[in-house]
Amino acid sequence: MTDQRGKSQNVIYLGTHGEDYGSWMSNPVFYMVGGLTALAALLAVLSFAVFHISALGILFMIIVAGLLALLGWITWIRRQYAFGGGGMMERVHQTILSYLDYDGSGTLLDVGCGSGALSIRAALTWLETKVVGIDYWDAVYNYSQALCEKNAASEGAGDRCTFCHGDANKLDFPDESFDAVVSNYVYHNITGADKQELLLETLRVLKKGGVFALNDDMKPRMYGDMETFAQKLRDMGYEEVRLIDTAREVFGSHRRAAMMMLGESRMLVGRK
Repeated sequence: MTDQRGKSQNVIYLGTHGEDYGSWMSNPVFYMVGGLTALAALLAVLSFAVFHISALGILFMIIVAGLLALLGWITWIRRQYAFGGGGMMERVHQTILSYLDYDGSGTLLDVGCGSGALSIRAALTWLETKVVGIDYWDAVYNYSQALCEKNAASEGAGDRCTFCHGDANKLDFPDESFDAVVSNYVYHNITGADKQELLLETLRVLKKGGVFALNDDMKPRMYGDMETFAQKLRDMGYEEVRLIDTAREVFGSHRRAAMMMLGESRMLVGRK
């Protein structure tokens, strides 16, 4: 990445016009933990006041304390990731694009675009680029195509961003369609899929000479041996392939990344 590109990213602040980028920690998680806390508190009161079983009441009080601690933890995580809050996810997006050795001309694909934040940042970083964001848009996060389009228009990138429904298992694009591809914390959420096959499917739509930066929580039990996979790509003719320890680079340490549920965060970068 050139110095100028780094400077361009430093002055990009998303969400300053009232855009809605949601939260990495979704609302249903809070509803579930809050509901369980209320239920445990009710059972504690009933155990003491109605059933007169002190041991059971104490047990439920301990459960309430544990759930309150959990609620505090996920509230802290949500604040850390929030745009306009701790800004950790914005820092992740900046890091992803900083490793993309891209000249800014052509088309860029964002696999699993969510609320559109990474796609929009790419469009604002490379003003001649056409960005395509695809997502399955699971209802858990309350993201949608309409939300992405609204955010992009508000940020002034609506004419260069296109969003559509898509499945990372089988991308609805021909081989070698894009000059660059990015993805951020998406593949680990796709249950039942071979993660290395997902990566290969993403790379299928990348043009020869195109660049990629694919970041995820690459737990070995889900991803297997990624060093071997990186070598496989080199053997296939991919260039400059390497794994970036984003847990350390973005969060500062694996311990801090683990506290934010992304302790195995790594990014695969290179050129096709």
